Amino acid sequence: MSRILFSHSYYYQLDPKQWKKQQPYPPLGTLFAASYMRELGHEVDLFDTNLVEGPGEIVGQIDSFKPDYLALYDDGFNYLTKMCLTNMREAAFEMIKTGRDKGCTVIVSSSDSTDHYEKYLEAGAHYVLLGEAELTLKELVEYLDEGKPVNQVLGLAYRDDHEIRTTRRRPVLKDLDDLPQPAWDLIDIQPYKDIWKAGNGYFSLNLATTRGCPFKCNWCAKPIYGNRYHSRSPERVVEEIAWVTEHFQPDHYWMSDDIFGLKPGWVQEFNRLLKEKGLSIQYTIQSRVDLLLKEDTIDALAESGLHEVWVGAESGSQKILDAMDKGTQVEQIGEATKLLHEKGVRVAFFLQFGYPGETRQDIRMTIDMVKELVPDNIGVSVSYPLPGTPFYDRVKEELSQKANWTDSDDLDLMFSNTYPKEFYRKLQRYVHKVLRREQGLNQLKGIAQSGKKPKFAIRPIMALPYYIPAAAWDKHQLNQY
Repeated sequence: MSRILFSHSYYYQLDPKQWKKQQPYPPLGTLFAASYMRELGHEVDLFDTNLVEGPGEIVGQIDSFKPDYLALYDDGFNYLTKMCLTNMREAAFEMIKTGRDKGCTVIVSSSDSTDHYEKYLEAGAHYVLLGEAELTLKELVEYLDEGKPVNQVLGLAYRDDHEIRTTRRRPVLKDLDDLPQPAWDLIDIQPYKDIWKAGNGYFSLNLATTRGCPFKCNWCAKPIYGNRYHSRSPERVVEEIAWVTEHFQPDHYWMSDDIFGLKPGWVQEFNRLLKEKGLSIQYTIQSRVDLLLKEDTIDALAESGLHEVWVGAESGSQKILDAMDKGTQVEQIGEATKLLHEKGVRVAFFLQFGYPGETRQDIRMTIDMVKELVPDNIGVSVSYPLPGTPFYDRVKEELSQKANWTDSDDLDLMFSNTYPKEFYRKLQRYVHKVLRREQGLNQLKGIAQSGKKPKFAIRPIMALPYYIPAAAWDKHQLNQY
C-alpha cells in the first residue's frame, strides 16, 4: 500500500474577506477522501491549508511524511472552491511544483481543475481527477501501484506522449453510506475553535448530508456532481453528529449541502432520530423557498434545531428569476420567510445583481423585497459567469482577460452590463445599510407596540443614527448613474 499526503488549495488568509469573518471550516471533502483511502489500507496524512499563511509551508510535511502521492483534493462542500479564485489557483500551482520537485506523484481534484485541467497539467500535475473523485482516486492509485496503464480509469485527465488525454467521466456515487465517516482525527480542531470563539463567540463545525443539486439555475456551476442529487441516510448523519458532538463540542453546525433535506421524509426522520438519541443541536442550512413550503418541512426543521436558513432569493423581480431559470416565485420568498420567522428561525437571503437584462426597476423591486421582509442577514453578489453554465456560454464572448475573481471580495462584473462595476460595489453597500436600517426600525416599532424591550433590540436601534443617513447618502450616489 502507498503513502498519500492529502491537501487542498483553499487558504483563508489569501481571501481577506473570509479571513476577516473568522469563520473557518475544516476541508470536509478532503476528509472524506482521506478516510476512504485509509479504509482501503493506504497510509494517509493531511496538510490542512486553511489556517496557514501560504503554500510554502507544505515542504516540511512532505519531508517528514515522505508520501508516494500528493493529492490536492479540494473540499467540494465549500462554495468558495467553486468560484475558482485565482489566489487559490496560484497556490495550487505552487504546491504542485513543490510536490513534483520532491518526487511525489501529484494528483489534483477540484472544481477549477475539472473545468481547466489543461492548466493544472501544464503546471506540473501528473493527473487531474474529473468530477466526483473518490472512486477515481482509488482506481488510479491501484493502477499506478500495479504498473497498469491508466487509460481505463474513468474520470481522468493526464499527459501521454506530451498530449493531454481524458477518459470517459465516471458516474457519481449513488449510495453515500458506502463511504466511511470523514477522517476528523486528521484535523487539529483546537485552532478552529479558538478562531471561532475569539471572532464570533461560539464554535461551528461543518457537516454534509447530501451531494449535488437537481435544479437547473442557469448561472450555477456543477463541475463535480452535475445535476445529480444523492443523500446520506439520516441514521449515518445522526451517527456522525453524535461522534462530533462528543469529541469536539461545537455550539453550532453548518450543513454545507447545496440543498438540505430535499428527499421526501428525510427531515422528518432526521428530527425523530435526533430526539431518539437525545441530541439537541443548532444548525444552519441552505434551501429553496419552494421546498421549504412543502408539507410539514418547516415544522420538522424547527423542531430538530434549525437556527438559520439561507435561501437563494436572488431577486425581487419575477422577470429576473425566470431569466435565471430559478423555478421559484417572488411570493414564495415572502411566504417562506414569514413562516420561518413565526417558528423562530432566522432567514438569510442570497441576492444577486447585474444579471443580463436587469433594469433599475428590477433592482428597486429587490430592495423593496428586503425592506418588506427584513431578513436576518443577506449575502450580496454580482452575477459571476462560471464555466459549464448556460449563463457563461451566454456572456463568454464579452469576457475580458480576467475570467475569475482574485478573491471572494473581488465583485468585478466581468461582462458588459447596464451599469459600470463601481455602481454594483456601491449597490452592495447600500443594500446592506438598508437592511440594517430596517432591522433597527422594526425593533423600534416592536417597543412602541408592546411597551417592552425585545431581546437583542439595543444594538440595531443604537446603529440607526449611522444607517439612516448612510443609506440616504448611498441612494443619492446611486442615483447619479
